[in-house]
Amino acid sequence: MKNQIGPTSAGLVLSLTEPIRSFLDIASKDPKLSDQLRHLASTLSSQPTIPYNSLRSIWVATHLSSRPDLLQLFSGSQLVFSSPTPRAKSEELKARLRKLEELAERNAYQELVKDITPRKSTHEPFSSYKDQLGFGLHVALTMFTGYLVGYASFRALFGHTPAMSAAGGILGLVVGMLVETLLFIIRTSSQGPKPSTSTSKLKKNQ
Repeated sequence: MKNQIGPTSAGLVLSLTEPIRSFLDIASKDPKLSDQLRHLASTLSSQPTIPYNSLRSIWVATHLSSRPDLLQLFSGSQLVFSSPTPRAKSEELKARLRKLEELAERNAYQELVKDITPRKSTHEPFSSYKDQLGFGLHVALTMFTGYLVGYASFRALFGHTPAMSAAGGILGLVVGMLVETLLFIIRTSSQGPKPSTSTSKLKKNQ
């Protein structure tokens, strides 16, 4: 298996120190090395970092008498690590992150102003079947009571005249319906949104 001896060989990368630079300068002029290795040594001597595989190929090919000790050669040199390339985010992921960021900002804003803005009433009139039935029975009872009161009142005033008694009953029925409508309007208005205590305090401070 042959070692790669190019200046961009993969593997460990070392910082170029003065002992390594001196060795490369000597190797670039060594006639016993091949032209490729001499050119490689000359190229690497001018760079701030050097691949370990390339340096090892030059060191191994150098004659034993002119070869420096490895401890002396690597003295002061450090490993150089390259930062990984950041992974590109897809458009779908970017859109999802934007939505999550907007949702987080909206929730933070609502949490910030929850004591200032009035609370929305969650109870609505006739929101359940029980409320509808109760209101219907109450209206029917009020109108029936008004009819009886009007019928009895007109009968006592105008005698036993069926037409007048019926007219009195109809008038009482209408009055009962109007009273029930007025009560319904008052109840609905009283259930409207009320200003919070924080808002009242702010108005008092102003």
